[in-house]
Amino acid sequence: MGVKQKSKSLKSRSSDLSSSFMQLSVLNGQSIVDSKFESFPNKIKKHGHDDLTPNPVEIFQINIGKLCNQTCAHCHVDAGPDRKEENMSRETLEKCLDIIREFNIPKVDITGGAPEMNPHFRWFVESCHEIGAEVMNRCNLTIIRANPKYHDLPEFFKKNKVHVISSLPYFTQSRTDNQRGDGVFEDSIEALKMLNEVGYGKEGSGLILDLVYNPAGAFLPGSQVSLEKQFKEQLFRRYQIEFNHLFAITNLPISRFLDYLIESGNYESYMTELVEAFNPSTVEGLMCLNTLSISWDGYIYDCDFNQMLDLKSAVPQTHIDQFDMEALMNRKIVLNQHCYGCTAGAGSSCGGEIV
Repeated sequence: MGVKQKSKSLKSRSSDLSSSFMQLSVLNGQSIVDSKFESFPNKIKKHGHDDLTPNPVEIFQINIGKLCNQTCAHCHVDAGPDRKEENMSRETLEKCLDIIREFNIPKVDITGGAPEMNPHFRWFVESCHEIGAEVMNRCNLTIIRANPKYHDLPEFFKKNKVHVISSLPYFTQSRTDNQRGDGVFEDSIEALKMLNEVGYGKEGSGLILDLVYNPAGAFLPGSQVSLEKQFKEQLFRRYQIEFNHLFAITNLPISRFLDYLIESGNYESYMTELVEAFNPSTVEGLMCLNTLSISWDGYIYDCDFNQMLDLKSAVPQTHIDQFDMEALMNRKIVLNQHCYGCTAGAGSSCGGEIV
């Protein structure tokens, strides 16, 4: 069964969760601790990891804003058309650019919301490209078709060698629209065709187009290799669409997906599945080890999921106005129960499977 779409505020979600029969602990409006399950830090300690400490930063991930033209059922950002005030300012983006340049961070991962709806998006992409950073943009595809001012995005991406990463729940209309809204599949297919037309996803073009798959319910994703093969065969056969890779990402029990788990009575069974599928070999490849995540208002987090739970990095100065790389390199990664989602099965990161 697909996940029903939600548009609740964080405050109303906190009220819902704190009164649930699960008696879940609530931190900053989000449920992250359930005493029924072994704590994640204790779990990894049994496998030789007393603490997780970072490696050098390879990816500077920026949530450029929560404004989006969609309200997807699985969205852990709780993004939507009503999140107009939560857009990163030019001043904050300039500070991000200074950090990327000063510390020669090789990759910039821009996410949202729909990142393209931030008024400074194009300037920032061009600026990152000019200083030699590889830009990854998490595009929801439908923004390309949203209105004429976005129709040139494929050409803009091409000009700046942007690595495009796009969510497509499935290669059929019913499953995609059930998760992301009516009409999303049709617009996504047309957007993919537009990207293909300028060379994205084509062998030898150097223009990378990757797709993201999230399960439509309370279960783990299947094999990424098998899913990629299936998606490639079906999308090409049905629509002559090509792409490079598919990332299979586990839905973490936070935000709208947590709402679904609670309301459908699947929370306990889903958490049990995550805990029982814990794979110690995934720990060394967790994205929090080589990534910094920056919120739209400039705060520093260990990963995008911690950001949505407002679990800031464990350093004295948590805002980029007082950015301290030395302190960040000596911090301990902040962990909690949702981390089971990244270590279940083959693992999960913003780049798909870990092992």
